[in-house]
Formats: sequence, structure tokens, C-alpha cells
Amino acid sequence: MKLTADVINSMRVAKVFRENKDKITCVDFAVNGETMIASSNDDSVTVYCCMEGKPKRQVNSKKYGCDIVRCTHASNAILCSSNKIDDTIRYLSLHDNKYLRYFPGHTKRVVALQMSPVNDTFLTGSMDKTVRLWDLKSPNCQGIMHLAGKPVASFDPEGLIFSVGVESKMVKLYDLRSFDKGPFATFHVRQDFAECEWSNIKFSPDGKLILISTNISQIRILDSFQGNEIATLSGHLNNQGIPLEASFTPDSQFVLSGSQDGTVHIWEAESGHKLCVLEGGHPGPTRCVQFNPKYLNMVSTCTNLAMWLPGSEDGV
Repeated sequence: MKLTADVINSMRVAKVFRENKDKITCVDFAVNGETMIASSNDDSVTVYCCMEGKPKRQVNSKKYGCDIVRCTHASNAILCSSNKIDDTIRYLSLHDNKYLRYFPGHTKRVVALQMSPVNDTFLTGSMDKTVRLWDLKSPNCQGIMHLAGKPVASFDPEGLIFSVGVESKMVKLYDLRSFDKGPFATFHVRQDFAECEWSNIKFSPDGKLILISTNISQIRILDSFQGNEIATLSGHLNNQGIPLEASFTPDSQFVLSGSQDGTVHIWEAESGHKLCVLEGGHPGPTRCVQFNPKYLNMVSTCTNLAMWLPGSEDGV
């Protein structure tokens, strides 16, 4: 089924999972779309089977906590940032709940973590004002960039370029093969509100757009080649400074975001036109909303996790 405005409008909650005792902070789909992971402030990571629509297992990280989680190219291992003890990144085996490798170096909270889409390279950004490049095969940092402020960072879909958002006012683009020479492009982004802080940056799946999530009721879309502003998305509620995470659909046509009131908002990416507002029955702010990269379903989270399907009946 092709993604159209009618299909998006027909999305309904098919299942709700209440495994977590605290808010879900991050979700990530495997590249093949068959599984998904979700981390929570209750120090757990839950693995879901998207094909069967049910949780497969839950692993706990009581000692270190878990904040940002990312699927790797190995089906049974994930990356996890910590929110307790230290700011080391950990490579966790889901098979036996053991750490395969530690990646120390950051001295403050990690606020960005992303795997390369093509190999075992990954990227981290921290409140210590650095962005670091790593390889899963080595505990040693492969490269480091010192910046002027808090960064957010992301790879492009080809894994050749990465973007770094700095001080919530500029986007820098780096070539992975020569990042030590500095950015090859810098885009300055208009700031309407002094309290606006960027919480996430992403390329669209087709690589043409850059999506900037913030802690206010505003989402920016930039042209990834020239840095021109394509659209500013608004209309969702966020007056509590929540770092809501917006995302693209796999065809890059639509942008999804949660809202402080528990709803899901969807816009057309290129026009910025609000397509619809979906009611998912979330009792708290919907912090994460993501579409499956391969299959026609999406998820939204608060303390609960809702799986959505087109035209399905509410199975709560």
C-alpha cells in the first residue's frame, strides 16, 4: 500500500502496551522494520516484534540506566547511552543482557546517538560540547569535534555526510572522509524564540530535507543542499519545554510529531500544510512518534506505547 494523505488520515491505534512504569524516552526501528526497541526511564529496554505486534522481551539496565537506544546492524545487539553513574556509551547484547563493549570519553550527558546506515560507524553528541565518531569494533574514539555549545547530530541516508546542529542556531555539514578539515557547509537558522532549544536533527530518507525538532511548538524543515527554510511546522502543544522528537515517513512526504496533550500531528513535509491530528488515547505527552521504515505501521509513546495501522479498529 502506498502512503497517501487518505492512508495517513486512516491510521488508528491497533494495540497499546503498558509494560513501562515511567515515560518512554526513545524508540528505534531495525533497518528491516521487523523489530523495534524502546527505552524508558524505568531503566528498561523493551524489544517489540512489529510483524506480530507484541513485545518479545524486556532487558533491564538498573545500574547505568538507559536514555537513547539505537538498533545496530546486528539483530541481537543495540547501543545505549546512560543516565546514571557516567556518560559512557554501551554496546548491549539482547541475547544474554551482557555488555559487549564500552565507549568512554564523554564527560556530560549524551544528547545525540546515531548509527551509520551503511556500516558500524556511529556518531554521538554530548552536553560536554563535543561530537565524537566511533566504530563498534573499537572502544577508542575515532574522531572528535569541539564545538561552541550543545550539539545534535545525524547521518545522511548514504552514510557519507553528517549534520551537526550547534547552539540551536546553525547547522554544519561534514564529509565523513574529511571531517577533520571542518564543515563544508554552514546554515544559519532563523530563531523566533529565545527559549527555543533544538532537541533532534534528522535527514529525510531521500536526503533532500533536514528536520529540526525543538522543545517548543515549532519544527523546522530545511533544504539540505542550500539550507533554505522550506517550512515551519506548528500547531502542536508544547509549553513545558519537552524535547518532542519529530520524524519523517519513509517516503519523505510527511512529518510526524507528538504533542503535550497526547495527540499525534502530521504535516506535509514540503508545503508545511497540517494534514491531520490523530487521537491515540495517550494519558501524557507523546514524546516519540515514528513510522516503520519498511511496513505500514507507526508507533507513538508516552508511558505507554501505541502501535498504529491504517484503518484498524481500536484494540486498546
